[in-house]
Amino acid sequence: MVAAEAALARFAAAVDAERLGVHGVHVRVGDEAATHRWRSDDRENLYSVSKGVCALATGMAIDERLLTLDLRVGDVFPAPALGDGVADVTLRHLLTMSSGIDFSWFGHEPIPWPDLAAEMLRRPTPGRRFQYSDASTYVAMRMLGMVVGDVRDWLMPRLFDPLGIDNPQWHRCPLGHIIGGTGLELRTEELARIGDVLLDRGRRQGRVLVSPEWVDAMHADWIETGRPAPMDRYGLATWAGPGESWRFEGRYGQFVVVNGHAVVTITGHEEELEDRISALAVEVTSD
Repeated sequence: MVAAEAALARFAAAVDAERLGVHGVHVRVGDEAATHRWRSDDRENLYSVSKGVCALATGMAIDERLLTLDLRVGDVFPAPALGDGVADVTLRHLLTMSSGIDFSWFGHEPIPWPDLAAEMLRRPTPGRRFQYSDASTYVAMRMLGMVVGDVRDWLMPRLFDPLGIDNPQWHRCPLGHIIGGTGLELRTEELARIGDVLLDRGRRQGRVLVSPEWVDAMHADWIETGRPAPMDRYGLATWAGPGESWRFEGRYGQFVVVNGHAVVTITGHEEELEDRISALAVEVTSD
């Protein structure tokens, strides 16, 4: 098994040589961990890595038997306001971007509608197909919020407090709900603790935060996206590959990459070579 320090040294050398926009990296291999920084460890928008935290929140709610992935939009939103076929869209469809609703919106854009969920759900769905959108995760978190209340506050004693993440901020819509699919702000080292939970299949220092079965399910069944690799397969807020690895991925190079016995957590700002960063994380942790 490759050592954490060796993997980190290779990663840092490649980042410097290729002038990649990485701010910080945390490498854990087995029980060993190592960190390197190019700038101070400030809280940054994790962009779509936030979707992975939403998936963990959903798993925790399922563990507590508060809902299932089969919860339908029509079970929680008023039917007269829903587009044709939308009532049968499930929480699973929303988290896997396969609702088929033709509605693309991302959190770096303003919200021009009074209610983002209502605007998405009034559109018809002709059938299940992949369409990536922050709005899909936003609606999923609106559904979860109808069961647990404010999702960020509900996560405090279940995820953030056990990980020592103090008062994390999450961007919100005009109605006060977390955006969900983007906008969670954490430091690299804080995000690395979430990476530990993924590598340890739901555990943190002996405590089960989410069931191992849920962590496994997040990267068990892939949907073909129609995009080229490494964006060709999507799971429950996760992307597949390269190889047997899987990852949370966010705009401008935010990553949590799980590869066998290793997890690499990265924050940065890289506008052109994001795929190179995730591929490098896999390369340096492969035996």
